[in-house]
Amino acid sequence: MPKVLMYCTAVCPYCVRAEQLLQSKGVTEIEKIRVDLNPDAREAMMALTNRRTVPQIYIGETHVGGFDDLAALDRAGGLDPLLK
Repeated sequence: MPKVLMYCTAVCPYCVRAEQLLQSKGVTEIEKIRVDLNPDAREAMMALTNRRTVPQIYIGETHVGGFDDLAALDRAGGLDPLLK
């Protein structure tokens, strides 16, 4: 399974939902980068993704986007192959 990286904050309900969806797909390890604790991490996230909202999720080298993007990818049948 590829590495899963999620930029998040402590009080983000969409981050929680994204983590729950990923766990339901068998993901046991998610590297979380808390941008609320580290302004430099938020700047890095914005430079990489051109977005300022969290979560921002990477599966391997693929930027999936936020929770809505992750859920849409799952509904379209694209999440399972990406996690393999």
